[in-house]
Amino acid sequence: MKQGYVYIMSNFNRTVLYIGVTNDLERRVKEHKSGKGSSFTSKYKCFYLMYFERMQGIENAIKREKQLKNWKRDWKMNLIKEMNPRFKDLAEDWD
Repeated sequence: MKQGYVYIMSNFNRTVLYIGVTNDLERRVKEHKSGKGSSFTSKYKCFYLMYFERMQGIENAIKREKQLKNWKRDWKMNLIKEMNPRFKDLAEDWD
């Protein structure tokens, strides 16, 4: 079974959150950073990877994405803080 990822991107000021799903996290984050990821991330400059989860099966990642999209903002921020308390770009060193 292929793995999937659910991830959260944000803008420089960490005021906008974008939740997405992919089977190749590094490729997808690079697409976002280059402005090719999605019209939403380009418009709101969500170029910083704040959080991700690796899952067995893309179907599970899609279910988790839908769940997170229904969460309140505070819950999402607390989830990010558990993995990334300083809200740094987790992909800043990716070439």
